[in-house]
Amino acid sequence: MGVARCPERLGPVPWGLRPLPGPVLVVALCFSESPVGPYLELAVGEPARLGARPGWCITTMVVDSAESRVGGRLNWGFPKELGTLIWDCDGAERQLRWVERDIVVRGRVSGLPLPVLAPVRTLQRRGDGPVVVPGGLRGRLRLTRIEVEAPPGDMLAPLAGRHPGAHVAGMRFLVRPARHPIGLASTLRAPLRAPEPALSLGSPGRLAQR
Repeated sequence: MGVARCPERLGPVPWGLRPLPGPVLVVALCFSESPVGPYLELAVGEPARLGARPGWCITTMVVDSAESRVGGRLNWGFPKELGTLIWDCDGAERQLRWVERDIVVRGRVSGLPLPVLAPVRTLQRRGDGPVVVPGGLRGRLRLTRIEVEAPPGDMLAPLAGRHPGAHVAGMRFLVRPARHPIGLASTLRAPLRAPEPALSLGSPGRLAQR
C-alpha cells in the first residue's frame, strides 16, 4: 500500500459525501483466503467526509473474483469491477498489474517487520444511501516505497510515480457491517445488503459530486 500526493482529484465522490484535501491511498492486495476464496484486488481511496466523519472513500476498486465483486457492492457499496489482475513475486519485489488498463503497482520489501494494528474506516454509498464502513487490520509491517505506472489519459494517471508506502505481510483484514449515519453517531440498523443500482460511482446525475 502507498500514500500518494496527487496534484488533482481523480474524479467525483458519491453524492452525500464531501471531498477532503489530502493524499490518496493506493492498495494492491493478494488475499490467500477469504469468505469467497483467494482473489486479487487493486483499490484507490480518496479522502472524504460524511457529515463530520472523515475517512477514505474507495473510488476505484478492481477484483478478479465475481463473488467478491457482488459481495463488495451489495454489502458495503464498494465500486468493485471485474478485471484481469496479475500478481508477481520476485524475491523482495511485489507487483500487481491491471491488464485492461495497463496499471501497475510495484513495491520492494525491506527493513525489519513491525507489528501493526490499525482501524480503517471507509465512506461509501450503497443503494440505500451513504454508509460508514468500519474495519481494521493487523499484520507485520515494513516501510518501503511503491511505484505506480499508469498510461497518459487514464483517470489514474496523476498517481504515476514513486510514493512512500508499506508492505504488510500476514495481514488479517476485517470489514464490519455498514452503518447508516445519524447525526454525529452511526447506527447498526443498516441492512446487511442493499440494492445494487446506486453505487459509489458510475451513475450520472446526483449520485456523484466533485
